[in-house]
Amino acid sequence: MLSILIPYRNRNISHILNCLNSLQKQSVNNFQVHFIDYGSIQEMATEAREICSRYSFVVYNYHPVEYQPWNKSRALNSVIKDLKTEYCFVADVDMIFHHQFVEKALKLSQTGKCIYFQVGFLEAGELISNQPFDESYIYRKSTDEATGLSMFPVRILRELRGFDEFYHFWGAEDTDIHVRIKNAGYGVEFYDKEVLMLHQWHPTYRLKESSRLTSDIQISGIVQVNHQYLKTAYNQKRTRVNSISWGKIVSEVEINTLLNADFSRELTNKKSEIDSFIYAELPQLSGMILKLKIKESEITKELKYHAKKLLKKKVDRYYSLKEVNDKLLIQTISFYRDKSYYFKVNEEQNEIEFAIIL
Repeated sequence: MLSILIPYRNRNISHILNCLNSLQKQSVNNFQVHFIDYGSIQEMATEAREICSRYSFVVYNYHPVEYQPWNKSRALNSVIKDLKTEYCFVADVDMIFHHQFVEKALKLSQTGKCIYFQVGFLEAGELISNQPFDESYIYRKSTDEATGLSMFPVRILRELRGFDEFYHFWGAEDTDIHVRIKNAGYGVEFYDKEVLMLHQWHPTYRLKESSRLTSDIQISGIVQVNHQYLKTAYNQKRTRVNSISWGKIVSEVEINTLLNADFSRELTNKKSEIDSFIYAELPQLSGMILKLKIKESEITKELKYHAKKLLKKKVDRYYSLKEVNDKLLIQTISFYRDKSYYFKVNEEQNEIEFAIIL
């Protein structure tokens, strides 16, 4: 039996159908799909849940983390730690599978290695719903540097405490687990004898990254941070990660508690105020629910303030709210990711809400 894990959030609904339809056509049926919805908005979650219910081989899991950054590692770990099968395959909702994929993957699992697969990429706009797999036009194939579609012995993933949950948003978590598996002395092999998966086109994360404050939670430059952190897995020969916990998901009760809590305080975007809170106050707080609102200071809207700046007179320094967003989020995912929290941007009011159980 092979467990196929599909992490998901707010992605193209037609891609779900194409992916699951291809799995329905497999030559063997000894597999189960764990569809892990990591915080889709309710409208899309409802639609995804309904689609998954059409397939007897799919188990749908919803995690109430709409107001937390995307974390593929934690989504996967939430299932990996409780799997009953010996092997699991980390998939992607954009995949279309060859009808013999599961059959061939199970044979390859007998090597005891981590096996990752070459993928054929489809062009934007290519219609594939009723097209035979072998007749699809592949404009390029992935190389051994693309590690995202991998099959693992579950015991090895558990030994290493799963995927590293530092990696938020996109980039490097898949390569990181490969590096750590090798560091632990286990084998990793690239399978490129044939293409067993096709990738449905979608815009890349970097194209979506915005330089302004947006309700779509982001951190500027996070992909580069992730890849820099990946280097330490090589340099330090890292194997085990997630020392506090792994695969732990905030509960709906905790999220509702945070959403319904009263605001503890209000901050402005004044640099000294933000720095003092993030680096001095927050690390000392415990045993409480903290909920705050961060707004742009009225002072920065005054002509007097801007006139002083032009005349190069001494004035207080203020961050943009986008800078506040990035600083608070990077601090949260670095040091508080194991806490129950939410992070919300109100674009209309131009303010940030942050709440956490300390």
